[in-house]
Amino acid sequence: MIIALALLAPPAVFAEAKLPDPAAFANAMERGDLERAAAWLDAGLPPDFLGSRIGSGLMIGAWEGKIELMRLFISRGADINQANANGETALTLAAWRGNLEAARWLVERGARINVPARQWSPLHYAVLAGQTPVVDYLIAEGANINALSTNGSSVLMLAVYEGRQALAQKLIDLGADRTPRNDWGDGALEWAMRNNNLAIARILAEPEQFKAALNEPREKWGTPTGSLAMSEELQALLAMRGTLQERRMTTVAIDRRIAAERARIIRARLDQQAPTAHATTLEITASRQPGQAQSIRLVPAPANRKVVPGTKAKAAAGKGQGGR
Repeated sequence: MIIALALLAPPAVFAEAKLPDPAAFANAMERGDLERAAAWLDAGLPPDFLGSRIGSGLMIGAWEGKIELMRLFISRGADINQANANGETALTLAAWRGNLEAARWLVERGARINVPARQWSPLHYAVLAGQTPVVDYLIAEGANINALSTNGSSVLMLAVYEGRQALAQKLIDLGADRTPRNDWGDGALEWAMRNNNLAIARILAEPEQFKAALNEPREKWGTPTGSLAMSEELQALLAMRGTLQERRMTTVAIDRRIAAERARIIRARLDQQAPTAHATTLEITASRQPGQAQSIRLVPAPANRKVVPGTKAKAAAGKGQGGR
């Protein structure tokens, strides 16, 4: 009887019944392989199983913007607010990638917008990556605009750190607190002045405070922090972008991946517990206007650069579950 059933059943059923290791799971889910996911779940795979990258099937669906994949894992009992090893939930990852529809789908099904004190929130990630539509949505749904990250950096501070003037102005107009300082004593104004973002500094400070800041010697503000540490992932993405530009092909998708990797590197830097010296960094100047030039150069990081410590160490840049 068993032999007869085996002959009648499609070979794929038995092939899929073997549960995956974390790497195989991540590869299949990132491809959006719904049939394989369903077969693994039918065979006993826990719905909150974590892959080797990003996280659970629900998290991968949010990261990739694959709502049907998210729907499948939720229907099998996945925890919508589960966090990966970096404290990132599905909503945080959707916000990071700018996947507005995925973010909306998650919130409508109970995903938490706000997090406990001193944790990275979805709004932190959306602002850090410059995902304005997601920022607007999260705020409209009640996101705390004064949330502090693990190292005490406010949402406004992250907008300033990345030189995102429009987002900084939006947050200020909504009443964001301009006074928080992180664990190193830095605030939004210090970051604006350090990176010579005077337009942002002007909207952060009262006129007399701004005037006084301008009169301070440049050395007071420290070394600019806008340049990013290079990672293999970012280097590969930039090379791919260059190829697409040469072929006059759209760079929209690759730009989203670059933004996500830039945000990951910044979070890794801010979460470090000790400064790292003499790292190679990437300095990017770009315009969103069509036809405008983009300049990219590698520069050595100063040995005395100050790095904000977090409350716990994270995986090294480009490695661990936070690596993309």
